Amino acid sequence: MEAEQTIIFCRMGRLPYQEGWELQQRIQQRLIDNKRSDNPLNLPHVCLLVEHPPVFTLGKSGNESNLIATPAELEAAGASFVRIDRGGDITYHGPGQIVGYPILDLGRFYTDIHRYLRDLEEIIIRTCRHFGIETDRFDGKTGVWVTTPAGSERKICAMGIRCSRWVTMHGFALNVATEIDHFSMIVPCGIGDRGVTSMEMEKLSSVDRTAVESEIAKNFADVFHTRTQILDQNDARAFLQTYLDEEVLVPIHPAKSN
Repeated sequence: MEAEQTIIFCRMGRLPYQEGWELQQRIQQRLIDNKRSDNPLNLPHVCLLVEHPPVFTLGKSGNESNLIATPAELEAAGASFVRIDRGGDITYHGPGQIVGYPILDLGRFYTDIHRYLRDLEEIIIRTCRHFGIETDRFDGKTGVWVTTPAGSERKICAMGIRCSRWVTMHGFALNVATEIDHFSMIVPCGIGDRGVTSMEMEKLSSVDRTAVESEIAKNFADVFHTRTQILDQNDARAFLQTYLDEEVLVPIHPAKSN
């Protein structure tokens, strides 16, 4: 009988993008090294929950022309631009988003990237529904959208992943209280004929970030049939230091409320 799987959710607060990316890489490598070993451990999977300062990221299959803003406009907005190793096109990360980086040894669940992306979408669809927002998939495009009878789909969650030896990284960006104006500086995910929205825009009221993170973890447990545990910042940092067996110098900044 296979050992029960656990996903540890680490609330990391506000984290510069580059530091979050490097932390993901270290966790991914830890899981890869473990599965390569002669006596692999049943290590827990990890999902980082972060909020980034304003940054535009371009996936390896993306088109840089989808960045509309000039370098001067980026500087004025306090935003950076980073080319990264995930799939997908350009997207925006910033205050008011929940960015989730599930770093899973997918081989312990299944080996199907298409299914994995659909499962991530399902988790976000269920999360939005819990808060009274009906969402769906749209036209075979990865991500989650608010749909209306008139057909004016609005993207509420972008997704892009990378997988090495069936260990995942990168993930999803759910707009909770995001400054939507920043999306005017790009063609989001290379899709120019649809809008972008946030949970607070749809509800016309504030949404508690911590409650949304908790609902995401619950839905991960249901969709992946696994246990989950959420660690707040200090406990998350201590866990990762032990998990990586090294001194993980990750600045811990309180997430700003919006």
